[in-house]
Amino acid sequence: MVKKKGKKIVLAVGKRKRAIARAKIEPGIGKIVINSRPLELWGTEFSRMAIKEPLLLAEDLAKKVNIYVNVKSGGITGQTEAIRQAIAKGLVEFFKDENLKSKFLQYDRHLLIYDHRRTEPHHASGKGASKRGSRRGKQKSKR
Repeated sequence: MVKKKGKKIVLAVGKRKRAIARAKIEPGIGKIVINSRPLELWGTEFSRMAIKEPLLLAEDLAKKVNIYVNVKSGGITGQTEAIRQAIAKGLVEFFKDENLKSKFLQYDRHLLIYDHRRTEPHHASGKGASKRGSRRGKQKSKR
């Protein structure tokens, strides 16, 4: 948490696969900006709905802050998950509310807890193996 001239600012990080989202939360009127674009213009409708989940769970608390998010790397879904995690972590830290934290954990554990799973690197195994994933080999005929 950073305080600038009496203004409380919280910085939070959310990660998913290769995507990294950094959120800055400060007192405000409920504005959400992602990569210098308002939430209404960012991504697909499904992405926007997923990002709004922590805000809907926080109810009135989300209307008391402005959220600025910078997200890079990864794909659309990974970025969406990273953004919602950064927002949820930031809201919990900004308001220091245990009820909000337990509500997030009960709804979806990954709103606050990092998911360490990664895709497995490719393992070469004969002709054309790259099309079939990291471990599967070429199918062999018995007859």
